[in-house]
Amino acid sequence: MVEYWLKLLQLDLEMSFAESKDVMSIVEGVLLHALWPVVMGDTLLRSPGSDASVKPIHPDVDAERTVLPRYTYEQAMSLYGSDKPDTRFDSQIHRVESWIPSELKKMLTSLEDPIVEMMKIDMLGADPRTSGAFVSNFLDAPSSATYVNNPAGMPGVAVYDPSRVLSGLASFGHEGAAEVEKLLSPAVGDIIIVQTRPRAPFTGGSTPLGNMRRDIHQSAIAQGLTAAPTGYEALWVTDFPLFSPLTDADPGQGGDAGICSTHHPFTAPKPHQDLSQLFTNPLEVIGDHFDLVINGVEVGGGSRRIHTADMQELIFRDVLKMKPDRIEDFRHLLNALDAGCPPHAGFAFGWDRLMALLTGRSSVRDVIAFPKYTDGEDKFVGSPSPLTRDQLSTYHLQVLDDVRAEATLPQISATASAGHGA
Repeated sequence: MVEYWLKLLQLDLEMSFAESKDVMSIVEGVLLHALWPVVMGDTLLRSPGSDASVKPIHPDVDAERTVLPRYTYEQAMSLYGSDKPDTRFDSQIHRVESWIPSELKKMLTSLEDPIVEMMKIDMLGADPRTSGAFVSNFLDAPSSATYVNNPAGMPGVAVYDPSRVLSGLASFGHEGAAEVEKLLSPAVGDIIIVQTRPRAPFTGGSTPLGNMRRDIHQSAIAQGLTAAPTGYEALWVTDFPLFSPLTDADPGQGGDAGICSTHHPFTAPKPHQDLSQLFTNPLEVIGDHFDLVINGVEVGGGSRRIHTADMQELIFRDVLKMKPDRIEDFRHLLNALDAGCPPHAGFAFGWDRLMALLTGRSSVRDVIAFPKYTDGEDKFVGSPSPLTRDQLSTYHLQVLDDVRAEATLPQISATASAGHGA
């Protein structure tokens, strides 16, 4: 049975007549039955918030079950400000606008009706003056400019100090300070951060507070002010929006609808939804996509695919509003789907990323079997290499007979002849 799982590791997984739960179950089998025992030995793989090892399900029993916890995209973004959260950091994000003093809201942001969130950074009993100096230096650093200049408002910071009035929480008022203590149970020296954001649906892979959660922990660890997280925690993130608003940094699929596919335009909508929203409110449609996350690293992702030509072309033409010539780039796919295609789902491991994580490496270059050099050449297979006229003739290609074309001939890639894709 282990040999079966190991064979699956060598491939991107594609399954016909499968739902997302089927693929997720197989992926967990690969992870828990083959990969973890072989690579990690007795090292535990934990669920978030648990010190116990994840117990693998026997592959012959209840194959549709999964044992790793599942967070929806909405839950992951709400609790951790990230769609690939490192749950080993004990700093969950909490909504607090219902009781935060209105005067404090106005100090934090100019937004009319903001969402206000709060988190605690555990400083392991550090002296409050040390914690205060640390967080001030963190926010003053050039790398924190994105937090200080956040158009939704800069972060508010307090350090828990029982020697001060209201234990350093005076800006929250008497009732607010009591709410902070009840919610976060802070200890001496702990840092409390408050951040506002617009009252709007989540988009993208993180929030400013989620990014700060990651960066301030890393800075505190580097300075020896808090402990580095240990062990491995794994989870699924599911139920991503099928579409996201276009941004300047992401032109998406080049359509005119002002939206793009969150992952790729071949992901199917999750079943049992009102698909009329594809036309009326496409940003509300949930995609049948799932990511596997370990220690804040997305180590693989998959989805159930669109398997009918009509639906796929509708997404291209009527939802994304892609230009006709761009749709024609996918005509081969539409023709294949039109010829008959079963419902199917798939998953791909980020194998190099996963191996770098499990072996404690900082770069995937350390674990790639045959890494590319800075000149772009794969030394193992000698690709790319100059094309010969015989190689060109195999594909019925020729180079224009002029001086400039002849001069550029040695630079043409021969990846196809070497057996590698672009």
